[in-house]
Amino acid sequence: MSGTSDPRRSGPESLADLLGGRRGAVDATLPPLAFGLGWVLGGLWGGVCAAVLTGAAVAGWRWRRGDRPRSVLVGLLAVCLAALIAVRTGRAADFFLVQIAANAASALAWAVSIVVRWPLLGVVVGTALGQRTRWRRDPALLRAYGRGSWVWAATYVLRLAVFVPLWLDGQVVALTVARAALTWPLIAAALAVSWVVIRRSLPAGHPGLRHPVQPARSPRAEPPRAE
Repeated sequence: MSGTSDPRRSGPESLADLLGGRRGAVDATLPPLAFGLGWVLGGLWGGVCAAVLTGAAVAGWRWRRGDRPRSVLVGLLAVCLAALIAVRTGRAADFFLVQIAANAASALAWAVSIVVRWPLLGVVVGTALGQRTRWRRDPALLRAYGRGSWVWAATYVLRLAVFVPLWLDGQVVALTVARAALTWPLIAAALAVSWVVIRRSLPAGHPGLRHPVQPARSPRAEPPRAE
């Protein structure tokens, strides 16, 4: 992105890049889809083998295209952990327990970040724009990021509201479909809605995300002059 680009246009793009964008979200849905298909065709072990093999293939592809090794490893380990849980419990729906736990932790983290006035949306976008913590010294940006962060917290709550009943009922196919439907489409919706919330929260004349407004420092009191 060039330095002359419109800051209001670059904000959500930076956030999408940091989250992995559409490609990363699609990659994340492939192992669960493989698990669901393998489970339908070959039972629990068919689903586990399909998920692990797909996860390994996705990790190898991400490695070759230059993704960060830690990100690649975490994705593969998450698939292996989900498969191990399903094998240990003997319940196919438990493959999705890792995803349920991750969404619960994420919902809590986003909510707490807003309460302590370190909204994660500001942290993510500020990091992407190389601002460190300058955005926190702008009261308008801090407030806007807090409101926008509630949108992201709501996405995790929505996933939990869908996933948990299906998991309790053992609906493997429905969980597979929900896992795919509530990944990239929901991320795209959150990007759009949170961006609208941020823009409407900023006062008129604010220079935008790339230019935090620093509060004016009060001048130091000058010592009285000798008469």
